[in-house]
Amino acid sequence: MAFVQFSQVSLAFGDRDILKNVAINLQTGSKAALTGSNGAGKSTLIKVLAGLVKPDSGTRAVQKDSRIAYLPQSGLTHHGCTLKQEADKAFEFGYEIQRQIDEIGDKLKDSSNNTNALLERHSQLISELEESGWHRREATAESVLLGLGFTRQDFDRNTEEFSGGWQMRIALAKALMQNPDILLLDEPTNYLDIEARTWLEQFLQNYKGGFLLVSHDRYFLDVTINEVYELFNGDLKRYPGNFTHYEKVREVELQTLIAAYEQQQQEINKLEDFITRFGYKATKAAQAQEYQKKLDKMVRIEIPESLKKIHFSFPPAPHAGRLVLRMNNICKSYDGKKNVLDNLELTLENGQRLVVSGRNGAGKSTLLRIIANEDKNFTGEIIPGAGVKIGYFSQDNAETIKGSQTILEYLESEAPLELIPKLRDMLGSFLFRGDDVYKTLDVLSGGEKSRIALLQLLLSPVNLLILDEPTNHLDIHSKDVLLEALKGFGGTVVFVSHDRGFIEQLATQVLELKPGQFKYFPGDYIYYQEQLAKEEGESLPLTSATAKAASSATLSAGTPRNAPDSSSETKISWEEQKRQEAERRKKEKELKKLEDELAQLEAKKTELETKMSDPEVYTNGEKAKAVQREIEQISAQIAETEEKWMIASE
Repeated sequence: MAFVQFSQVSLAFGDRDILKNVAINLQTGSKAALTGSNGAGKSTLIKVLAGLVKPDSGTRAVQKDSRIAYLPQSGLTHHGCTLKQEADKAFEFGYEIQRQIDEIGDKLKDSSNNTNALLERHSQLISELEESGWHRREATAESVLLGLGFTRQDFDRNTEEFSGGWQMRIALAKALMQNPDILLLDEPTNYLDIEARTWLEQFLQNYKGGFLLVSHDRYFLDVTINEVYELFNGDLKRYPGNFTHYEKVREVELQTLIAAYEQQQQEINKLEDFITRFGYKATKAAQAQEYQKKLDKMVRIEIPESLKKIHFSFPPAPHAGRLVLRMNNICKSYDGKKNVLDNLELTLENGQRLVVSGRNGAGKSTLLRIIANEDKNFTGEIIPGAGVKIGYFSQDNAETIKGSQTILEYLESEAPLELIPKLRDMLGSFLFRGDDVYKTLDVLSGGEKSRIALLQLLLSPVNLLILDEPTNHLDIHSKDVLLEALKGFGGTVVFVSHDRGFIEQLATQVLELKPGQFKYFPGDYIYYQEQLAKEEGESLPLTSATAKAASSATLSAGTPRNAPDSSSETKISWEEQKRQEAERRKKEKELKKLEDELAQLEAKKTELETKMSDPEVYTNGEKAKAVQREIEQISAQIAETEEKWMIASE
């Protein structure tokens, strides 16, 4: 059995421990994910496994003749040949084995003695070549390339003609074609649309070798892996089960740690507050110095970024009428011959969350640019509703972010006054933590600028959000933060995403685009998938993640949420469906309002408890009693609000 493993491996960059005596074992059949906060060292660990980075100590072992394929996050380019010729390079191992077979064959012709060893090696190599699938390489290459979104017309194109995202698809295709014993994939879904991701999911589900992958797509992980390795503070720990199961186990496991962390944070805040207030007063300077020594000696508790509770909400959406936008007979062509959009009709109503679905080239981004009034070169009619204010995000927005300002200065100049105190938390939820907020705009990467552009959009009060791939460059936690903010948004959302889990939880309607065609589905993404399966005469494959989503997405067995029951003799009318959808949105808003009230009450209670620890209060009987009465009143309000929340959530 092929394997790659290491034990007691340590690696440090300067004074920072990336890996501390970690161990991992990947073998044939392993289906593993590697997780951890950004900067934890996931990519470094994979490079150590691939043999590209040498650890400071420990041992790395690889089974003899095991083949390992490694795909980095980015940076690979190809040139000098056609796509088909580049794909054939993935099979170089087979050409080498064939060369050895031919060489042994020639020796056998010229030798009459001591041929047993040559015959045994000859047979071994032939068997290895057959098992590798090398003889089926042309069919394999075609299948993988088509599955990842290339067309047959692309096969004869020069590789340098492909963009950076497609260059990484070529690299991914080559890694898969090699059919290695161990696959190491660092963010393989970054440049894939949802169709290519679905194909890759199925490929990995059926893969006979072992693999370890890093991904920020929870759905993708849930349907492909059965074990999770978490890298945290240099330590590596294994959790059996899919990613959702890991999150549940990890959350329970860390409840004690989180409680201790929050308690320590309160203590730190009290000490720092005392030092700030009394550090320069002669009567309390000595005590302040003692508190400072205590702070300096304190061993700080750390928890993964993914477990820190960060929330934000959009500014209240300006009032708009029921009708947000109507599009009549929209046609768009880039060459004057073939329409990308052909007589498209679309009506948007207030509160809808519409996902635009379709393969690359179907016109998804084009449609979003037209709705956002960024592209005016089309025919047809767009009728906006009264009071509609549009906010538009695309990856191109990043190009406009430049200058010598720091990230924090730039956003403070853009943000309304009431949001400025929340900017640090918002930046943290978009992966800008600690001193990152003082980076200047000119040194930011493309991905960092994209995140700033998305965050910038969230600062302006709008009621129609147009989002083109908003989850790119976000980790799972940041996607969750964005998702919750969008769910609580009081306006209308039209978006494109390749993250299926994100789509399933956000979309309430689906618009499917095909070149020159469109089709509207008045239900969520699960409903859309069910309808496609019915049209194709197939049943929707039910994975653990789909099963979970489907269970919460049905009104009754077989009835998709937000959609009429086509199997029932008495179908729900479209008007009734809209009424139910409006009722559901109303309940969601009520729940959100109660959650906000609870958060404010908890914050007030914490503030009063902190006040109670002030010597000026607890040494004064009257003041202490007054604060205690306030705490008791707040506690009663919290209990009452929690009861309302439980009823509403049920």
